[in-house]
Amino acid sequence: MTLFSSVILGLIQGITEFLPISSSGHLAIAEHLLHTSGMKTPEFFDVLLHLGTLVAVFIAYWSDIRDMIVELIAGARDLARRSTPNPVPLARRLILLIIVSTLPLFVVLPVKDLVEGLADNMYFVAGALLVTGCLLFASDRVKKGRKTEKSATLVDALLVGVGQAIATCPGISRSGTTITAGCFAGFDRKFAVRYSFLMSIPAILGANILSLKDAFEAGIIWGDVPVYLVGVAVAAVVGYACIRLLKMIAEKGRFGFFAYYCWIVGALTLVMTLVQK
Repeated sequence: MTLFSSVILGLIQGITEFLPISSSGHLAIAEHLLHTSGMKTPEFFDVLLHLGTLVAVFIAYWSDIRDMIVELIAGARDLARRSTPNPVPLARRLILLIIVSTLPLFVVLPVKDLVEGLADNMYFVAGALLVTGCLLFASDRVKKGRKTEKSATLVDALLVGVGQAIATCPGISRSGTTITAGCFAGFDRKFAVRYSFLMSIPAILGANILSLKDAFEAGIIWGDVPVYLVGVAVAAVVGYACIRLLKMIAEKGRFGFFAYYCWIVGALTLVMTLVQK
């Protein structure tokens, strides 16, 4: 792993993790190009890149995360006392919604290796990017909703969670799919974006915990860790900037540009794959 490759992959991760254009798809394309040049991205570096973008979420949404941590402790205490406040605090409702949205990911666990293996199939990645573009195009045409953590139901949360589970496929944007699902469920657009990022926390943490075992088994070149950390820093800084950008875009409610981008990248990937064959 060279410093240049570390910075480039960190940049790709930071931009694509939060903008609705699929980080897994872009990393698969970048890794395919690097592999063609004789270089393969270390699994441990991939884990660290995702942790870098997770840091960006914590910084951007720290007030929400802090409130949820406080309510998680208070909720455990109330559960022990067999009491429930009325009305339920919004941060506590948000925790419950995120838990429900995370449940569909457990369905993917038995086929985790199969799903991850799809990243080696550039035809699948290209097709998934085209599908992501269609989802984003549709999200712009959904009637604007008003639901927030105060009025969203568990069924709404489950619907968004199913979208997140589908987005484990490389090329399907996690943020794009969950934001679109939230819009279809009637979420306020700004809340759909905020909810998408907050629900990414357990998903990213869980995925990295599962990936750590594979990373250690594959072997870690500890001398390259300082180079990895440069890429992680780039991913965190760029990821935070992209979160801020998507917040502004959400206020206008226009994701069409990202749809066209996904269509272009998907089509180019398909053409390049056909030419290489």
